[in-house]
Amino acid sequence: MEKTLLKRTAAAFRERRRLVAPMMGFPGLQIVNSTIKLAQQNFGEHYKVLRSLVSRFQPDMIFPMMDLSVEANALGLYTVFPKYDTPTVIKDQFNIGDLERHRQIDITCDTRLQGYVETMKLMRLSFPEEVIKGAYVTGPYTLASLIMGADEAAVTALLEPEHLAGVCEFTMERTMEYARLLTGAGAQAISILEPTAVMLGPEEFESFSSRYILDLVHSYKYTDVSIIYHTCGNTMHLIDLMAGSRVDAISLDAAKVGVDLPEVARRVGDKTIIIGNIDPTGVILTGTPEEVKDEVSELLHSMDFCPNFILSTGCDLPQEVPFDNIAAFMTAGRQYRIGK
Repeated sequence: MEKTLLKRTAAAFRERRRLVAPMMGFPGLQIVNSTIKLAQQNFGEHYKVLRSLVSRFQPDMIFPMMDLSVEANALGLYTVFPKYDTPTVIKDQFNIGDLERHRQIDITCDTRLQGYVETMKLMRLSFPEEVIKGAYVTGPYTLASLIMGADEAAVTALLEPEHLAGVCEFTMERTMEYARLLTGAGAQAISILEPTAVMLGPEEFESFSSRYILDLVHSYKYTDVSIIYHTCGNTMHLIDLMAGSRVDAISLDAAKVGVDLPEVARRVGDKTIIIGNIDPTGVILTGTPEEVKDEVSELLHSMDFCPNFILSTGCDLPQEVPFDNIAAFMTAGRQYRIGK
């Protein structure tokens, strides 16, 4: 089965255009006059935020507001929910014996996690068929770092790698449970968020992240669900491993952190879709619509040779991004024609 995301990416290239799919859940809060806390804890409110964006900008793919705390909170970790900012998982004491208690928790019964599943159901039922519905899950190393603490996870990777591997095996199991709920609710793409793993070297990245992603990829091999690997920061040293995990797409951060998208395309070839990578806190946040159009056109021109490219942002847009700049992003992406 050729997956919808792959088919539409290829069809767009044949028509000398690109799919346009900025990561933009948060700006919708401005449209419906909501807050992060309310929308991420009330699935009807979250759905209204996303519906407002789909109605206003008609993206080719839409994701909920990015949230790295969902699975960690479902496991009982201490999580703070500010009214106007994203949730934060607070570092707590951890020892390897705590895993046994975590294993007894059924995260699929967590009300907040279920809220994201309900949001996906509403997206499936009401968004146009041509809009690909995506969802986020937390990657194994990033979730392990939330459970253990980032510093402790990094030290354990060096001194007790077998212990960290055990934690990552557990976190991947929980992530896969969440992914099954989301795809059952209608998600056509699952983006694995692995920002903390950017600090790893290639050997550690393979040991504590990409090897586990293979299991998720395999479980959706014969479905219409596309798997996307998203990592923030400069991932040039990890690109081959990300693509080697056989995901359908890799989603990458902006050029300002060191990501050279044309070079990535040359290294990856045409087997893996590349998604990115306009800086979410750069011109699109602080510049003019004309500056946004120029930046988008420059990126698109640099990727003309690549058949497997989707125009997006390097990460989720802040809620303060001006709507005129998002419109300029969409217009520049829609109007661009490859080779002209």
